[in-house]
Amino acid sequence: MFSNPLGDGAELRPLDPWLSEELLANIDRGRESIGRWIRLADAVTDSASAKAFLQDYAFKAAEDTGRIWGIWLDGKLVGGVLFRILDVPRGYAEAGCWLEPAATGKGLVTRAATTIIDWAILERGIHRVEWQASSGNTASIAVAKRLGMQLDGVLREHYLFRGRRDDIEVWSVLAPEWRR
Repeated sequence: MFSNPLGDGAELRPLDPWLSEELLANIDRGRESIGRWIRLADAVTDSASAKAFLQDYAFKAAEDTGRIWGIWLDGKLVGGVLFRILDVPRGYAEAGCWLEPAATGKGLVTRAATTIIDWAILERGIHRVEWQASSGNTASIAVAKRLGMQLDGVLREHYLFRGRRDDIEVWSVLAPEWRR
């Protein structure tokens, strides 16, 4: 099985449908904090929805339009990174992440995101990688900054989620910037 060490007992691995119970347990441990900013906590609520979510990404991987990886810390799934959109012909990808509270503050998302952005740019020829985050999600914005991304702009009241409209910050890095 493919595994990429992230250091300090952490590793990055593909998150396949057969790992749906591990995903569900991960989301259950972080449901409140994950659900504060992204729909994943509402989408993965039981075994069937966890498997369907991962099966959707397996289809995206087969069609080369998206990918998902899990972050394991000391053998336990604690979060993940993904390309929600992977458009190789246009050279564009949108990356994202989630992490349960017990695993925060260790640099795991930054290291994992660096790994997948390297892959997208260096191996797949992606020119632009985008990162979108609610303006209130300071942890996600901090990751974008640590990745060397630039703020492209703010989509005002763009994201309707749980009855509120959040401003969305759009961050990006271009292939020539990443290679530096």
